[in-house]
Amino acid sequence: MDIGRVGIWTFSLDQLPNAQAQEVAAEIEELGFGAVWLPEAVGKDPLVHAALLLSATRRIVLATGIASIYARDAMAMKQGQQTLTEAFPGRFLLGLGVSHAPMVEGMRGHTYAKPVPAMRAYLDAMDAAPYLAAAPTTPAQTVLGALGPKMLTLAAERTRGAHPYNVTVEHTAQARSILGPDKLLAPEVAVRLDTDPVSARAAGREHLSVYLGLPNYVNNLKRLGFTDEDFEHGGSDRLVDALVLWGDEERIAAGVREHHAAGADHVAIQVLVPRGGEPQPPLAAWRRLAEALLG
Repeated sequence: MDIGRVGIWTFSLDQLPNAQAQEVAAEIEELGFGAVWLPEAVGKDPLVHAALLLSATRRIVLATGIASIYARDAMAMKQGQQTLTEAFPGRFLLGLGVSHAPMVEGMRGHTYAKPVPAMRAYLDAMDAAPYLAAAPTTPAQTVLGALGPKMLTLAAERTRGAHPYNVTVEHTAQARSILGPDKLLAPEVAVRLDTDPVSARAAGREHLSVYLGLPNYVNNLKRLGFTDEDFEHGGSDRLVDALVLWGDEERIAAGVREHHAAGADHVAIQVLVPRGGEPQPPLAAWRRLAEALLG
């Protein structure tokens, strides 16, 4: 499986009718990006969505960023992964994560367990689950949505690697040291094509507003040295600048190179778009960034 050095992480394809989403995925592929990362929240089923997009493209990898272990049992997850791997050899990457208590308990009605033991038990159950359909000709690939040292260690022990979300360059360096040299490290990084510090940081704060209310992300940022003061008023400039790459194409390209230098094999960029209004994928930004990142 080759996911390239840079991919696209996006909610926007969830908002489009499937035929239009397929057209957009085909353009992302033509631009040269190596993967499209699909979320799981309250929109499309990411495995079904991946199948639709894979059928409309030829080369690009479709990855889940992330599929929740609380959304389907381990046998169902294995069946979906194996089915897609058999149908599209080397082009489906299963990113698994434990999600967050408000999503798991508040929306799904499940009990949120301790993350690392829950993930370990889930991986055990996937390994043990029978799958008697046509077997894939290439190995099924899994990464974990890992932030803390224990989950990163589990990712190194049991999967191909890790897909950390909402992280800094310093976290990328720490993750590489935990994963070791041979595991895939593919962090998500938010980006904003905007050279005005005021408007760029405002967009960054809007984006971070959801995540600063989730303990998993806040605790990870505290491990990286941020304090309670950094989380006030939507996030300090220091916090926003560490988590959101903003500026022109060259500045964003330089920030992506910093993650690569810190140990990332692949960086999944999430172009920030205003909330509300008619949902549209940021095609113009993807086109501009493709020249800077992939040229």
